[in-house]
Amino acid sequence: MQPHHSAGQAMGLATSRHGDAVVVALSGDLDLDSSVPLTTALTEAGETAPGPVVVDLSRVSFADSTTVNVLLQAHGSLGPRLRLARPSSAVQRLFDVIGLENALPVYATIEAALAPEGPERTPADGTDAAV
Repeated sequence: MQPHHSAGQAMGLATSRHGDAVVVALSGDLDLDSSVPLTTALTEAGETAPGPVVVDLSRVSFADSTTVNVLLQAHGSLGPRLRLARPSSAVQRLFDVIGLENALPVYATIEAALAPEGPERTPADGTDAAV
């Protein structure tokens, strides 16, 4: 049985430019209520920056299947330009359960995700296995 998620911290979202890349830093809870603003932010980032669109997940306290759907849809539009970075323990658990790291690039650091050539992914769990 899944633990019930009670209303928590509203999603926070901040974007910043890094050369031709954009970092979208998220915080708080990612759920149905945050899907539209998150989709909008990822779409705008993709339209305004020719380089990587990095999603910093280090301060996310909760994420659900709605979040996964938004990320998969964004990947459909952005392709390999969409890069996920520094998943929090809550996000990492979700990714592990559904195997999302097999479909989307996840990096341990923002610096690695920003690299223009898309270096080998550094697993977020700190292991040395190449993905």
